Amino acid sequence: MKEEYISDVRGIQVVEIAGVYQMTTKKEHSDYLKRLVETSNTQGLSQAALETLAIIAYKQPITRAEIDEIRGVKTERPIHTLVTKVLIKEVGRAEGSGRAYLYGTTKEFLDYFGLNSIDELPPLADNSDDSFESGEADLFF
Repeated sequence: MKEEYISDVRGIQVVEIAGVYQMTTKKEHSDYLKRLVETSNTQGLSQAALETLAIIAYKQPITRAEIDEIRGVKTERPIHTLVTKVLIKEVGRAEGSGRAYLYGTTKEFLDYFGLNSIDELPPLADNSDDSFESGEADLFF
């Protein structure tokens, strides 16, 4: 396998480090890979995006109209941001007229917040069953 990956058509190689074999990228690709890492989107989430993400995480699957109703403002932009960052995704369609998209969290959401499953989210306060309070976004800090 090590000899097979030496060829010029491969971007990776097999190397032995400390008695362990690892697959690594070849040195000649390092400049390209550095540019990819340096241009990554490291910008954090806005307060609106965090609030929207918290609502989706706790109420999923949920439609945009339901999120708008809970937040009291339109959430089109925060939802777009969260979809772009792959923290949420469309998980289906609601029944009834219009068949609105249903949103839910992704595996990347779990990875980002260090969770094994959605069940590991901290419990909500008892008095916030039907309403979203701005303090709930702090659960993700």
